[in-house]
Amino acid sequence: MLITKDINFITLLRMRGKYMIWLLVFMGVIATLYYFKILTINIPWLPLSVIGTAVAFFVGFKNNQAYDRMWEARKTWGGIINDSRTWGMMVDGYITNLFADKKEGSEEIHEIKKRLIYRHIAWLYSHRSQLLVPTPWEDSSDGKRTKSLKPKRKKFGIGLVDDEITRTELKLFLPEAEHNRLIANVNTATQIINEQSRDLKKLREQKVIDDFRQIEMGNLLRSFYELQGKNERIKKFPIPRQYAHMSRIFVGVFVLLLPFSMIPELSKLGDWALWISIPLSALIGWVYVMMEVVGDYTANPFQGLMYDIPMMSLCRTIEIDLKEMLGEKDLPPSIEAKNGVLM
Repeated sequence: MLITKDINFITLLRMRGKYMIWLLVFMGVIATLYYFKILTINIPWLPLSVIGTAVAFFVGFKNNQAYDRMWEARKTWGGIINDSRTWGMMVDGYITNLFADKKEGSEEIHEIKKRLIYRHIAWLYSHRSQLLVPTPWEDSSDGKRTKSLKPKRKKFGIGLVDDEITRTELKLFLPEAEHNRLIANVNTATQIINEQSRDLKKLREQKVIDDFRQIEMGNLLRSFYELQGKNERIKKFPIPRQYAHMSRIFVGVFVLLLPFSMIPELSKLGDWALWISIPLSALIGWVYVMMEVVGDYTANPFQGLMYDIPMMSLCRTIEIDLKEMLGEKDLPPSIEAKNGVLM
């Protein structure tokens, strides 16, 4: 997530300068052809302005839908934060000797609490890792394949976080046998929540919790499933491709036609105006291209890029809160923004 108030010009060129470069080259070639009278086509402004207006409306609709997806993802992670804290509170307050026939020692009670909380932290990082697995349509404006995604992730995304917890490091929070069993599943995050439910059942049999507390904690596990499912829906169901693809085509058509109206119109003022039309045409085209690109990236908030929901930071915040509920003092550091990007 970009957290800077403004994006300076140099950063903007590093991120999106290539679009301006190829637009300048394209407009320059067309202007040169007009200068040497090789091209004489002159498209009137009226039809081009109608096309430009229609394209702007279409791209605006797509960007509205993209923002809705991003904001829903952030609200879902906000729900994960709130429910995770509630889970820690319930574990801390509900796991007691109050109902047990055979009283457990304080160390045993603490170990049960630690097991339930650490398993939940494992779920957080597992869920995050699964959301970062690339899909075919992500990063679509720049090639939409994993090869294109990896260098951007390293330079402008999750590569900025050196101490990332990945799927293979869940052993930090799970017992070895349990880790080996859960990691073999297709959807590890789903099975971790199911493991929590099984543990609650055992705790009820041992009378560490009563029926009411088991039900309350089970309802919270169901909430985690709902939140996980919302994130997976955003991840695995893109903006309908007919909208995303046609939006790109319409912008391309407009940019392609633009110099055949702008350049001959300005060239009527003289040769100097013809050359001025090159940066002007490129600038207009760049605005439309950037509207399309911004919508593409915003629509996919789990790509591991700078436009993402800052899942690593949110997971670390929850981890710190839950460990403090356990009374632990050796806490991991909060995730700090690097180069104006918080991951």
